[in-house]
Amino acid sequence: MNNQAFIDGQNLILSTKLDQKPWKIDLLKFRKYLGEKYDISEAYYFIGCYLTDYEKFYSFLERAGYTLIFRAHSPESSSSKKGNVDTDVVFTMMKNFHEYRNIDKFYLISGDGDYFKMVQYLQSKGKLGLILFPSRNKSSFLYHQIGNPYYDYLDKPKVRQKIELKHKK
Repeated sequence: MNNQAFIDGQNLILSTKLDQKPWKIDLLKFRKYLGEKYDISEAYYFIGCYLTDYEKFYSFLERAGYTLIFRAHSPESSSSKKGNVDTDVVFTMMKNFHEYRNIDKFYLISGDGDYFKMVQYLQSKGKLGLILFPSRNKSSFLYHQIGNPYYDYLDKPKVRQKIELKHKK
C-alpha cells in the first residue's frame, strides 16, 4: 500500500497539551505507529516558520521518518507568526492527489475543521483513509457528518498507551 499522512504539527501538539488530561506524543513512536497500523509510507509534518532554536528538533523529526514542511514567512515577522499551516496541508494533499495517482489513501492528523471540504472531496473519490484526531475534545463537529468509519482518536487509551511520551523517573 502507498498511504500518506499529513500532520498539522501545531494542532497535534496543542490538542494533546490542552486536553482535559494533558499528555505528549512521542513522535518517534507515533511515526512507527502510523507505519505499522496504517501502512503509511510518507508522513508529512507541517510546522510554522523555521526557527534556528529548534534545529535539533527538526533533525530528530527527519531521522524519525517525517518529511518536514515549513510555513513561509518573512524573516521580520517569523517570531510573531503562529503556525497557520492549513493552506499548506491542503495544497500538498491536493497536489499529491493530482500528481501521484498511485497513492492509495490519504490520512489527516488534525481536529481542525478548516480541512472539512478537502476531506469530503477525498472521501468522494475513495481516497480518504482516516482523520486521526489528537483529542476527542479538540475535534471539529463538522467531521461527524462524514461518519465514524472515517475518523478515530489518538487519545483512546489503547492508542495513547502506544504513542505517549513516557517521562523517565
